[in-house]
Parts: sequence; structure tokens; C-alpha cells
Amino acid sequence: MKARDDTLIPANADNHYEVRRVDLPLSCPMPGMRLWNSHPRVYLPIEETGSARCPYCSASYTLVD
Repeated sequence: MKARDDTLIPANADNHYEVRRVDLPLSCPMPGMRLWNSHPRVYLPIEETGSARCPYCSASYTLVD
């Protein structure tokens, strides 16, 4: 079943996101974001350092537990 557009958050609306281990593997844009106005999906290695930055939109991600 496809989610309604109003349940999705705008892609790349913020420049910092906190993610949890259940959100891994981490991709930008994240699965709950609208994709029509964003860049291609890229997977970000966050497990080792606890932080990552998207090479397309410069959004930063921090892994919180």
C-alpha cells in the first residue's frame, strides 16, 4: 500500500538529522521523505564513526542510541 503524500516529510528540509540503529542502513534521502524534489538515493556509512554527511545535499546525520 502506498503512503499518502501528506504522511511524508519534505526531503532535505533540515540540515541535521538524528537517526537510530533501527533506521540503518542509512540513506539520504531517508525512506520517509518525498523523493520527487531530491537527489538520487545514496547510502551513508554511519556505523563506525557515529556521524555522516550527504555528498549531494550536505545534510548531516548523527547516530543516537
